[in-house]
Formats: sequence, structure tokens, C-alpha cells
Amino acid sequence: MLPEHENVGTVLLDIEGTVCPISFVKDTLFPYALKALSSVIHERWDSADFKPYRDAFPAEAQASPEAFEAHVKDLTTRDVKIAYLKNLQGYLWQAGYENGAYSTPLFDDVAPQLKHWHDSSKQLVIYSSGSIFAQKLLFGHVKDPLGGADEKRTQNLQGLIDGWFDTTNAGLKHDSSSYTKIAEELGKPADSILFLSDNVKEVQAAIKAGMQSVVVDRPGNAPLSEEDKAKYQVIETLNEISLSPAQIDYRFIK
Repeated sequence: MLPEHENVGTVLLDIEGTVCPISFVKDTLFPYALKALSSVIHERWDSADFKPYRDAFPAEAQASPEAFEAHVKDLTTRDVKIAYLKNLQGYLWQAGYENGAYSTPLFDDVAPQLKHWHDSSKQLVIYSSGSIFAQKLLFGHVKDPLGGADEKRTQNLQGLIDGWFDTTNAGLKHDSSSYTKIAEELGKPADSILFLSDNVKEVQAAIKAGMQSVVVDRPGNAPLSEEDKAKYQVIETLNEISLSPAQIDYRFIK
């Protein structure tokens, strides 16, 4: 158990490698989007629902469906975290979630801990490089641990989340100014926010902005250096975190 974090009213959470395995994104979501892409761009290239996503890409990528597909595959292979790609991925993932092709495999400790914090009047906020639309899809189609043999049984955890941030409304995750902006948008003192992420550079940026922050070390994540382990607080499950009662009720008012 880590030392108690005092006066935390808001828990700010990364997604990939923090609440769900990196492998789900890399091995399930990315391949599904690429598989769906070809038929989508050839069937809906000029459709009203696809056009906003197409038009957000650089002009050279819009030259033809073939150029568009090549550009998307290149960005995906390099895992480029750019808004127009992330928005398109959310659009492509929606059908997979809705038809039961996959559901979100949260780590076992996540849903119970989020419910506990929610019931304890902690404000829960997501900050991910994935689009807000994709974030909501992910939390709206969580694999139900009580589903048994029914792989398509899911639960919707969106109601536990009080706020959503991505690179379009907050900024890049390695920039301390992004965390300052989030605190300002929430109307909370930075030091009343606890940020959880698997990425050391993100944790460093959050601390620089005045937040409390902890590194989450999950199976499948990049190994942490001994220097990082000595420098930062590190947890393997969310239930290792101890939050003292906040002196103020920080529940987000919508």
C-alpha cells in the first residue's frame, strides 16, 4: 500500500496500459480498424457520415481512397497520436463494439475500484490520446466478468465517469500545460487531482503541473527502469491506492 494521498477529490485516469491491457488496443482494436477501413472508404467515401473524418486528413491523403488507406496504415503502424486518426479509429471501432466483435477487457481491479471511488464521491475523469468518442465506446462496452460463456455480455460504465479529455480539448499528454488546462477546466486545484498512467513521461508532466501522480505497472507494459522505480510511486493494481477523505466534496457538477 502506498502512502495515503491527501485531499484527493479527482482521480484522472489514462486508459491503455492503465485500466485495460495494451494488447487490447494493439492486437484487437487497431487490426479491426484496418480491416474495416478498406470497405468503409470504398463504400462511404462521399457519404455524409464519413466525409467529416475524410476531410480532416491532409489533402494528399484525400486524393483517393487508395492514398487515404495507405496514409492511415502508415500512421497506425507508427502509432502516431494525431487527432484526425484517433477520431477515425473511433468511427471504425463503433461497429465492432455494437456487433459484439469485441468488448473491453478491463483489468480485474478496475471496475470495482472505480465504483468504490464513485460511491465515495470522488470525481473520475479520463485523459487518453484516443478520441473522447472512442473513450466512451470503450467504457460503454466493458466485458462483463459475470457473463460466463456469454462473451458478448457487456456492462456500461460510462456513468462512473464525470469528465473526458483527449489531445483535442486538453493537449499532448507529455506537456505539463495539458494537465494545467485540465485542472482549470475542472475548476480544481491541481494538487487535489491524482493522475494514474503507465507512461513515465506523462506522470512527470502531471507532477510538473502540480498534480499528484502514480505510475501504473501492468502486465504487457514497457519495463520500468530502476531509476524510474526509485523516482516515482509505482503500483500494480488500483486498489493499492489509499485516498484520505477530501476536505471538500469535489464531485463534478454537470
